Amino acid sequence: MAIKFQYNKTSLTNLGKQLKVRQKALPTLKNKESALRASVLAAKKESEDFERRVSLALDSYDYMAALWNEFDASLIRISDVTLKTVKVAGVKIPDLEDISYEILPFNAFASPAWYADGVAILKQIAELGIRSEIALERCRILDYQRKKTTQKVNLYEKVQIPGYQEAIRKIKRYMEDEENLSKASSKIVKTRHAAEEEEETL
Repeated sequence: MAIKFQYNKTSLTNLGKQLKVRQKALPTLKNKESALRASVLAAKKESEDFERRVSLALDSYDYMAALWNEFDASLIRISDVTLKTVKVAGVKIPDLEDISYEILPFNAFASPAWYADGVAILKQIAELGIRSEIALERCRILDYQRKKTTQKVNLYEKVQIPGYQEAIRKIKRYMEDEENLSKASSKIVKTRHAAEEEEETL
């Protein structure tokens, strides 16, 4: 990325300010990046944990497979999932607040005795499934933000900061050369004046 500048004091001051802003922001960005990296790993672990728990819960009810054929699945449905927003390393991510279920009334005397347990089992598996999906989404959001932060760190560290430093160096060198030329030319003019004055006095 080429940094546009002019060979003057105003440009030098502006570049100095831009450089300071980036140098100040870099440690904060690096901290954010490492915090996000840790958060991504934690979210991934949490997601895998929920997936494992869903799988274990489903496996633990395998012995009831024949009974599930008798179960009326329309008895229970999820009516609403309430999410809240939490911040992790300055990034907003979803978190489960509540799940609302709609359970149709059923005749406890006419229905099999295990129907109430079946409803509770489905609620538990549904909650684990929802938590697993939310954990996956959290992981996706955090990983995306981590990548963006890493890109910004690299941009500052490898492109912009060295670019601004080089531009400042060029302006300073140019201004020093200008000053030296100005001094040299004024010396030449003084020497000429002195020589002319000397000639006039002779």
